[in-house]
Amino acid sequence: MKTSYNTDTRPRESCGVFGIHRHPEAARLTYFGLYALQHRGQESAGIAVVRDRHIDCYKDMGLVPEVFDDRILESLSCECSAIGHVRYSTTGGSVLTNAQPFVVNHRGKSYGVAHNGNLVNAHILKQELEEEGSIFQTTMDSEVFLHLFVKNLKHGFEQALINAVTRLQGAYSFVVLTSRGEVVGIKDPNSFRPLCLGKLNGHYVLASESCALDLLEAEFVRELEPGEIVIISDEGVRSIFPHENTRRTFCIFEFIYFARPDSTIFGKNVYLTRKAHGRQLAREAPVEADLVMPFPDSGNYAALGYSQESGIPFDLGMIRNHYVGRTFIEPTQTMRDFGVRMKLNPVKELLAGKDIIIIEDSIIRGTTAQTRVKALRELGVKRVHMRISCPPHKYPCHYGIDFSTKGELIAARKTVPELREFLGLDSLHYLSIEGLLESTDVESPENNFCRACFDGCYPVSFDKTISKSCMENY
Repeated sequence: MKTSYNTDTRPRESCGVFGIHRHPEAARLTYFGLYALQHRGQESAGIAVVRDRHIDCYKDMGLVPEVFDDRILESLSCECSAIGHVRYSTTGGSVLTNAQPFVVNHRGKSYGVAHNGNLVNAHILKQELEEEGSIFQTTMDSEVFLHLFVKNLKHGFEQALINAVTRLQGAYSFVVLTSRGEVVGIKDPNSFRPLCLGKLNGHYVLASESCALDLLEAEFVRELEPGEIVIISDEGVRSIFPHENTRRTFCIFEFIYFARPDSTIFGKNVYLTRKAHGRQLAREAPVEADLVMPFPDSGNYAALGYSQESGIPFDLGMIRNHYVGRTFIEPTQTMRDFGVRMKLNPVKELLAGKDIIIIEDSIIRGTTAQTRVKALRELGVKRVHMRISCPPHKYPCHYGIDFSTKGELIAARKTVPELREFLGLDSLHYLSIEGLLESTDVESPENNFCRACFDGCYPVSFDKTISKSCMENY
């Protein structure tokens, strides 16, 4: 008997979005775009296409190649516009009802939306809409946007978009599909989540990350600006900027963990940026050891940077089993660490008797790291030092990452010395906030990034108790 058994304690981002305007292979290209964005969401996948001025949508739980096969893609094929979505649940449960794209019909027209992010005022807007008679089909905050949009269609299409997005607070990168074939990209005025514009043989493409454009051999045009609405139609591309005030507070955790390393954000390659984090970490926290190693795959790139800066050899002391899926035989209680060991196995002959430096990009809940360090001790590693290529996560995220309560974060409950003892380490050091910003190396980094999970200063208020001094930092 198979059952769901998820041993992954890594932080999870809400989703990835994709859209393409009037292409003869729109559905298949959307499939490949979602395949490239699979790292952003592994719970569900969906594609919506326009056919005969009506939106058809297919979505299901699972990975992109599990949800779609040739038969399904053929049923969606047409020379048309399409949008797609891969999802992790942050708002709304992990059930098919909440899979996206979400499609509605209104007065003979169809509209679909795919959303990456989290609306911090969704509960307030939903209550207001329900009191006015709206009926919600899901528990997703994304559905709130569509209700606001269709409610304002009496003012015209563009004004409806403007009226809807100016009511929203929080993080949103939307792609919207209309039954007329328009594809719309929308960024929140803080630009929390990535969204870029590309072009493929004259057809415009929207994608969460540039790696999706690379797979399609599409030209990268640019990233959307904070608060920008891009409308792609048969007449071309036009932009609307409905927000009076915008300020870029991009989620810095995209550079640390979420984005694929071959993507480009802010004109910076993510792979090279993570190596720069590792080099800065080596300067801040040097220690003598025989080798530097990551826990694959999250710490790979920072570990390379640490090794190059310190001169200590890089080695792969843990081997990852790439064939472990999300579903397998559930272990008994006496084998509760079995799932963790299935994913990574140490190279005993390489590590026994050595002093090692483990590089990780983050410690969120700490349970997996504790198990892995214990395994290293048991096979005879002499000293275990750990270096983390970001500051401690002490505060919950309200903009689309799945650590939404402070109690989930081990660094919020334990000091660094206490955490070092809990993990069974000889030493532990986190990259400083100043070092993180400096090594990310974009123009005015202190003004460009949300770092609320590190310092508790939230750029978009969701709670009246947020201090004024924190808000003034942005």
